[in-house]
Amino acid sequence: MAETVVLKVGMSCEGCVGAVKRVLSKMEGVESFDVNLTEQKVTVKGNVKPEAVLQTVSKTGKKTSFWEAEAETKEAAAAVTATE
Repeated sequence: MAETVVLKVGMSCEGCVGAVKRVLSKMEGVESFDVNLTEQKVTVKGNVKPEAVLQTVSKTGKKTSFWEAEAETKEAAAAVTATE
């Protein structure tokens, strides 16, 4: 079953992007991926386990974590409520 894994990766230049693309292109089960330097966001699609993708991208030496979109949205909403 295809899965989409979104990671936040600390990339500062095109060299970082290249390193992430290299490890993902060698990873088994990856169908496609998108590396966004501006947003520090890596989206991977394929027959992969989220933990395995995180481990693989971490091998580049970049700070890597799961993209916490829902958590960020809740925190932002809480911050707005707190300041009103």
